[in-house]
Amino acid sequence: MNELPKIGPGWTLFLDRDGVINKRLFDSYVLDWSAFEFTPGLLNAAAKIGKAFDKIIVVTNQQCVAKGLLKQEELDAIHQQMLEALHAAGMHIDLVLAATEFKNGTAQRRKPNIRMGLEAKELIPSIDFSRSIMIGDTNTDILFGKRLGMFTILVESEERVKEVADLRLPHLAHLSTYL
Repeated sequence: MNELPKIGPGWTLFLDRDGVINKRLFDSYVLDWSAFEFTPGLLNAAAKIGKAFDKIIVVTNQQCVAKGLLKQEELDAIHQQMLEALHAAGMHIDLVLAATEFKNGTAQRRKPNIRMGLEAKELIPSIDFSRSIMIGDTNTDILFGKRLGMFTILVESEERVKEVADLRLPHLAHLSTYL
């Protein structure tokens, strides 16, 4: 499939962070705001994307906190600056959920587990997963969206992805050409 469903009132956009909102550092982590770089064209497309959706939720795996590379407060500060920059560009993010546990531990919240999606729905009961889109750049992102019954979009990157998404885009900004 390479067509987006008709987006209208009541639609929710779920976004991964690294590789979708900001450039992903494949051999490292974004540990401070100076390392955070928005993906190409996103700030220019933010207003159009933001207007198309009732709610926008960020769901991100951030094991750098469990590894002790970043404190929760520092992660929160990076996310606050991200929210402010996106808001200034015309995109309001309603909620940021971060799974901070180890990747190889007993991951409860990490994608592809659906817990962050269920938490989002608990906090925002109007979310309807059948009228939601998940955009990510990894197998875990696509599986997360599929398990919740969402339309899935893969942002292409160096990551080798076996899961088949409903649509593929070079960058999140390209979503605006479908809206």
